[in-house]
Amino acid sequence: MEIEIISFGKIAEFIANQRLTVKGVETTAHLKDFLEKEFPKLANIKYKLALNKTIIQKTTALKSGDTVALMPPFSGG
Repeated sequence: MEIEIISFGKIAEFIANQRLTVKGVETTAHLKDFLEKEFPKLANIKYKLALNKTIIQKTTALKSGDTVALMPPFSGG
């Protein structure tokens, strides 16, 4: 399965936007585990996932061609 990863803020400092080919990653929870093993700094940061431009609150199934954004907390005025 091929997934596009987009990262923002301090996450972008160690994970560049990229396309990943992953096996055995069927859900966003699996992807999060995979990414935290590949990029250990990620495990120490609070972040949210957006799947195809929609922020997700619970584990969601992935399919090839999905785009997942990794977003650190942000504040606005």
